[in-house]
Amino acid sequence: MSVSGVCTKENKQYAFVTFSDGIREAEGRIPECVIISNRGFEEEQVKQLENYMRRELKTLKKMAAGIRLIDALN
Repeated sequence: MSVSGVCTKENKQYAFVTFSDGIREAEGRIPECVIISNRGFEEEQVKQLENYMRRELKTLKKMAAGIRLIDALN
């Protein structure tokens, strides 16, 4: 799992959470906690990933806030 830095569009903040096991990959968006793209996960697994994002939203937000995009470019 990886988390992007915080993005802002139209005064709304969000971040992306990527789940991958090397074969399958799904990308979710927080704070909505929805999977927006999926390659290989079954429907029930997608629901589990969305539930995980809802349960861990506070932690995921902290992770995203801690990523400085300028540092990623260096």
